[in-house]
Amino acid sequence: MSDQKKEPIHKSFGYAFEGIYTCIKKERNMRIHCVMAVFVVIAGIILGISVTEWCICLVLFGLIMALEMVNTAVEAVVDLVTQERKPLAKIAKDTAAGAVLIAAIMSAIIGCIIFVPKGLVFLGIL
Repeated sequence: MSDQKKEPIHKSFGYAFEGIYTCIKKERNMRIHCVMAVFVVIAGIILGISVTEWCICLVLFGLIMALEMVNTAVEAVVDLVTQERKPLAKIAKDTAAGAVLIAAIMSAIIGCIIFVPKGLVFLGIL
């Protein structure tokens, strides 16, 4: 056990919020995820999705944004350790990016399952 005294909890939250802000400010893909989340919220309000569907959307927002932040952290650490092109560095960066991509694709599919039928009804097509 360490003898170091931990910082107050509010400082830990401050660092976390600073990390979120930095990721949104510096990472284009994070901004895209945020814009898409806003569009989903607007569509959800207009189409009147259920509480369960809102919960699914919120979990997916959190999953994608958290993975994007982990991806950013992996890239930053790899870049800190080496600027050379190394096979292991490429694997680390590519797999972290792949994790975000898988989550985004699955979220888009789930979004279509939730929103397409409601959108068709809203437009009077069904």
